[in-house]
Amino acid sequence: QVQLVESGGGLVQAGGSLRLSCAASGLTFSSYAMAWFRQTPRKGKERYFVAGISWNPVSTYYSDSVKGRFTISRDNAENTVYLQMRGLRPEDTAVYYCADGPGGLAPVEYDYWGQGTQVTVSS
Repeated sequence: QVQLVESGGGLVQAGGSLRLSCAASGLTFSSYAMAWFRQTPRKGKERYFVAGISWNPVSTYYSDSVKGRFTISRDNAENTVYLQMRGLRPEDTAVYYCADGPGGLAPVEYDYWGQGTQVTVSS
């Protein structure tokens, strides 16, 4: 059974930092791309791409809104993907989900999802 478990969310002041982790089990972690998406109530139920990383961590991708502030990385030996978030803004407030699959920018391109972790940035 595939399981993705996020952790590291919380409440932080604007300008602060957080590091999210996503531990994977039940799959060949190193064979798949990984990504982070986020969902905010004010934008409905749609999940928006934040960052992605290829299976061999050579290629990384970011949304324009987080480029230069967030860094995605992965440790295939530990079956874990990370999202280092710096310079957080109130508009980064969301539930963050990690996802596993062939890769891409759309949620439909990912097969497995974690349960999400809340990130709240106060102004």
